[in-house]
Amino acid sequence: MNEIETFLHKIQSLQTKEGLFSSFRTNKFLFYKRPDTNIFYTATIVFILQNLKKYLSEKHNLIIDEIAEKAIKNYPNFQNKDGLKTYNFWKTKPSNHFPNGCIFKHFEHFRIPDDIDDTALIYFTLPHKKEDVIWLKEKIIKHSNLEKIQIKNTFSHYKNLKVYSTWFGKNMPIEFDVCALCNLMYLFEKHQLPRNQYDLDTYGFLREVIERDEFLKYPFQVSHNYVSTPIIIYHYARLLGEFEIKELENCREKLIEITLHLLENEQVMANKMFLGTALLKLGIRSEELGIKNRSDGRSSLITHHSSLYTFFIAGLLSSYENPILQKMASWKITQMEWKCEAHDLALILENLVLRSTNAS
Repeated sequence: MNEIETFLHKIQSLQTKEGLFSSFRTNKFLFYKRPDTNIFYTATIVFILQNLKKYLSEKHNLIIDEIAEKAIKNYPNFQNKDGLKTYNFWKTKPSNHFPNGCIFKHFEHFRIPDDIDDTALIYFTLPHKKEDVIWLKEKIIKHSNLEKIQIKNTFSHYKNLKVYSTWFGKNMPIEFDVCALCNLMYLFEKHQLPRNQYDLDTYGFLREVIERDEFLKYPFQVSHNYVSTPIIIYHYARLLGEFEIKELENCREKLIEITLHLLENEQVMANKMFLGTALLKLGIRSEELGIKNRSDGRSSLITHHSSLYTFFIAGLLSSYENPILQKMASWKITQMEWKCEAHDLALILENLVLRSTNAS
């Protein structure tokens, strides 16, 4: 059994009989840890694995198809409660926010609406028709900045842009998250939808975040749910690695240059992986990065270092518009972190496959 197959079987072994991948939400400052049932990590893992199929053997692809088939059966449980084709982080049928919790699940404030991130990830991994994506885009426009209300929790130079918001809920504040927006625009680019002013302003926002170095200086302010500069770069690279987008092309070289510099000085193995994967997606070859084409124990190292990085978070105060609470929202004690072993392994496998593929 080769290394790729070993990883695939390990990921498959972590899938529950229902088809989900287990995760935990934690807050070490509150001594809090609970098992969590969400669709985010399951859909993300399927997305990563499906994108690797073009590089892998038929035998490996069969394993990926088995994983995907089991996972996709869960999607209806997370679909909009009224049957619309949008999706929620947590189960909606019946509603189950903060599952296995003792406090937050009893408060309506923490019942979140459907969002563009989970919706885009699920659309990636299902054979949706172009008409479905066109409908989705029209739906998202209705919740975008300036359509009804104006965003409060961003820099002043973005407040007048018609950027897509993270949330579908009518009572939710407008929120911009560069990683969620990269996922959304990936979906629109994949289906080659015609551009509108919302697309142009969203790309303008994504471009300026790079030009102003805000993804380096203020990662929480530009990505409330991903927070980390290496993970933000990874999402940009996922979009730019797949599509040539004229509104972002003048940022490509700067992004590569900064990522190379960060990679030289990064000490956390997981962050090195994100930066390396980003560079490989942006077209830098393995030998240029001076890396080998084996995992070399990275699986155990990244798992060991998992406490030093978090792929996805939720700020318990992020949705408040009060300036004081907005400031507190960036404090770790007010945030929940989500951990998923299978997702860590999928990211390592992605890095391994891309390093092998990009080697001369």
